Amino acid sequence: MEKYGQYRDRGSGIAPFFPISPPPSSPLLLPWHVFLVCIRIPLLTFAWLVWLCLIQWLPAGSALRKANQWCLLGIPGVWWIDIQVDGVRRGSLAQTPGGRLPYPGTIIASSHTSPLDVLYLAAIFDPVFTESYRNSKQVRPISQETALANCFSVTNPLALGTELETFELEMLVRRNPGRIIVVFPEATTSNGRGILNLSPSLLSAAKDIKIFPISLRYTPSDVVTPIPGWLEAFRFIWRLNSRPSHCIRVRIGKALTISTPSTFDSLEDGSPASKAKLRATADRASVGRGSFEANFFDTLQATSAQKVSGESETDDDDGISATEKRALDAVADDLARLGRVKRVSLGVEEKAKFLQAWEKGRQSRK
Repeated sequence: MEKYGQYRDRGSGIAPFFPISPPPSSPLLLPWHVFLVCIRIPLLTFAWLVWLCLIQWLPAGSALRKANQWCLLGIPGVWWIDIQVDGVRRGSLAQTPGGRLPYPGTIIASSHTSPLDVLYLAAIFDPVFTESYRNSKQVRPISQETALANCFSVTNPLALGTELETFELEMLVRRNPGRIIVVFPEATTSNGRGILNLSPSLLSAAKDIKIFPISLRYTPSDVVTPIPGWLEAFRFIWRLNSRPSHCIRVRIGKALTISTPSTFDSLEDGSPASKAKLRATADRASVGRGSFEANFFDTLQATSAQKVSGESETDDDDGISATEKRALDAVADDLARLGRVKRVSLGVEEKAKFLQAWEKGRQSRK
């Protein structure tokens, strides 16, 4: 694996694109695994055909749609779901105050590692799925089937010059007032061991629209699909259906809104406690009252006019200002905290290069 060392994060050494090996299993259990697959595949195929031919045309949020989605999860053994919400004690989820969970008119920024992400979010929220791109603030609304297929691909149509009908998130929320919008800001799947660089798609949301970061992790952890292709799809189906059960660990963060940074006078109160807090969060975007606030230390070398407005005049190569970059950093930090992983300095472009090297290595091994 040393020849793939350039596709590891330089700071942490995390390799987010490598497939995860399945846990060791006794050869004596192989007949049991084969039996489970033979029983589940026909049932899963039937449930999926019912969805394609009938259920998907029913109104969003209907009981039959959610029942079908739960069948698609339950048949392969996805029965155990551990849900935790920021600010809500364990065992008191039923008493969760309003506004702590995603609701129609809000956006979900979800981690992306497996097709189970799509199935679980569809079963719980029945949302509108979108496709994000590395170099665009706009998204493309897609069907559930396309969202599942994207888990086994790494194409970036906008980067390739393909013209697609895309929208800003603000417009998409207005067009679907009774639906939740799901965004996968990493724009591709990983193995769940790190949070990739986020695309700027979340920046097109209106400043008053709430964004809920959600982290999804699985046990066993090998039901992830960082490598695209039909071969990996068959491996995923085998691993998913050959085990008695799977567990999903769901972590829902506090709602955030992208807002214009305020002045820094309130941050410069001079108290030791305030200075210590600012130093502790110097490399992170400071989040307060559900909004992205500009970081004080990021403005120490700014001009006085920039300090008053809280804006930065410099853009990076993708046309994202420093203020917008801090907003994306805040979402990425939340996803990393919820998933108990680290952020990595890799993204869609690095994954595409890794897959080219991976394919060449696989051909040389034949």
